[in-house]
Amino acid sequence: MTDLAPQRDTTSLTLPLRVADLPSRVGVSFRVAPEAGARADLARELGIPRLRKLTFAGSLRPDGRHDWVLEGVLGATVVQDCVITAEPVTTRIDTPVLRRFLRRMPEVEGVEVEIPEDDSIEPLGPVIDPGAVMAEALALALPDYPRADGATLDSTAEARPEGAAPLTDAPRRNPFAALAALQADTPPDSPPSPSTGDDDSADS
Repeated sequence: MTDLAPQRDTTSLTLPLRVADLPSRVGVSFRVAPEAGARADLARELGIPRLRKLTFAGSLRPDGRHDWVLEGVLGATVVQDCVITAEPVTTRIDTPVLRRFLRRMPEVEGVEVEIPEDDSIEPLGPVIDPGAVMAEALALALPDYPRADGATLDSTAEARPEGAAPLTDAPRRNPFAALAALQADTPPDSPPSPSTGDDDSADS
């Protein structure tokens, strides 16, 4: 895009952009395409077996004198365990993402005032990180109850070993707790998984 500053990109999970350093008239484009090790870290924090592909590309533009609008497209290929059979289930995710960073958030007065259901607005801080937006959007987009084709509780009940715990549609790990661990100053207690050498392309 000719009206944007040169693209900022990264192969890690974060791309912190200082608001004070952003071009205030034209904005900037970005592309976050984490390499295999970074994808493995995020997959572990989200509680899924594998994150085969992941990209997040878009733009960050000024909106008025003080606010910013981030628009992008999240593309990912995720592998989860089937909640019925524990077999791997691969899901392709392609979804638009919108965030508005406001210097002054809307004020809510009185307990009976209805709060607008706008989950795209966030308070503007000194840094905007498209990588953090990517991780949050991916956590929200993951299927809650992935199922292999044809898998049902009735069809697998007889195949369960005697005394085994029953299979249920248990929800996946809280995604925001996982993201908090990624954004902490210290790394998680568990060490990063070694590279297996079968790095899938990060292109969406």
